[in-house]
Amino acid sequence: MAPAFRKGEGEGGSRSSLSAPAHGAKASPVSSFLGKHISRILKKNKNFPRLVPRPGPRDHALLAVTSGAVIGMVGMGHSVEGLAGAIGNTPLIRLKRASEITGCDILGKAEFMNPGGSVKDRAGLGIITDAEARGALKPGTPGTIVEGTAGNTGIGITLMANARGYRSVIVVPETQSREKLDFLRMIGADLRLVPAKPFSDPGNYVHYSRRLAEELGAVYANQFDNLANRDVHEATTGPEIWDQTGGKIDAFTCSCGTGGTLAGIARALKARRPETRIVLADPMGSSLYSWVKTGELKPEGSSITEGIGQAARVPGNLVGDRALIDDAVQVTDEEALTQVFDLLVQEGICLGGSAGLNVAAAIKVARQLGPGHRVVTILCDGGARYQSKLFNPEFLRERGLPIPPWLA
Repeated sequence: MAPAFRKGEGEGGSRSSLSAPAHGAKASPVSSFLGKHISRILKKNKNFPRLVPRPGPRDHALLAVTSGAVIGMVGMGHSVEGLAGAIGNTPLIRLKRASEITGCDILGKAEFMNPGGSVKDRAGLGIITDAEARGALKPGTPGTIVEGTAGNTGIGITLMANARGYRSVIVVPETQSREKLDFLRMIGADLRLVPAKPFSDPGNYVHYSRRLAEELGAVYANQFDNLANRDVHEATTGPEIWDQTGGKIDAFTCSCGTGGTLAGIARALKARRPETRIVLADPMGSSLYSWVKTGELKPEGSSITEGIGQAARVPGNLVGDRALIDDAVQVTDEEALTQVFDLLVQEGICLGGSAGLNVAAAIKVARQLGPGHRVVTILCDGGARYQSKLFNPEFLRERGLPIPPWLA
C-alpha cells in the first residue's frame, strides 16, 4: 500500500516535523538521515509548500516538496520515492568460502546493489543533500556541482544531480577504467579527463576540479574533505550494519579513498560498542597503512586498484578519526584478485578490485582474531566496471598478475 498524504496546515500553520513511523515501525537509517536534512531545508526556506505523511499500516515515508520537486522521501512499506529512497539498506551477505577458511563469519555489505552500482551513491546523496541544506543548491532550481573522482563518486553525484535537476561536471584521471568513463558519459555527466598526476602537482584532478568549480561559480563537492561524506555513513551505513548483525560484530574493515566510509562506519559502531575493532585496509602504493602503524606517510609498491589508497596525504574525512582506527593491514593486488576471481566462480558474486581487497583484508583480520568471530566489510562495486582491466588477460599478463582460468 502506498502512503497517503495530506496537505500541510497552510502557510501560517505549524511547520510540523516529519511524522514518526506508524504502529511502532522503526525508521531506516537512510530515512532518518533524509528526515534530518529535509528539516534543515524547511527551516531555511519557510515558504516551501509541504506534504506530510498520513500514517498507514506498515507504511511510513518522508517527503518534502518545493515547486513540485521532491527533496527526499524514503518509504518503509513496499515502495520508495525516487533515487534517494532507493539508496542504502543493502543486504549483508555471508561470504561462504571466506567464512569457512577462517572459522569466522565474514559478511559483506552489498553496496554494489545501490542504484548507481557502488557505495559512492551514499556519498552523492550525502554531499548533495548537505549542499541543499546549506542553501548552496536548491531543488528544482538550476545549479551545477563539480567533483574530481576516480569514477564512482562521479556516478553517484551525477545520478543524484539528474534526479534533483542539477548539472554535474566530473573531472577524472584519464587512467581510470574505460567502463566507468563510458558510463559517466552515458548518464549525462560533463566529463573532463585530465592526465594522472600526483597530489603535489597543481594539475592533479582534485586541484583541477576545485579551480574549475571556482571558475564556473559552482558547488565543489570535495568528497575527500567534505565531512558530509563521512556523516552519511555514520547516519546510514553504520546503523544498518549494526541492525543487520543484531549488534554482534567483532571487527569492521575496509579500504579508504576519501576515508568517509571507514570513518563514518567506525563512528557509528564505536558509539554502540567501543570494543568493535576497526581495521583500515590498504593497497600497495598507499601511505595509509604506514600512517596508522607509524604516524608517517611512507608508500611502498604499487597497485592496479582504482579509487582507494592515498600516497601523499590523509583526507579530511579520515584524519580527525584516527583514534577510532585500531589497526591496518596491507593487501597485494594478487591477494585482491584471488578474492575477486574466487567469489565470482565459487559464489556467483562479481566484484571490483577494491571489494576483492576488502574481502582479503577481512580474511586477514579474521585470522588475527581467531575462529568464532564476526567480521564485516564493504563490497564496494561490481566487476563489470573493470572488465577491460581485471578481466583482461593481456592487461594482467603484462603486469605479472594472476589470470582467471576461464579467460587464460
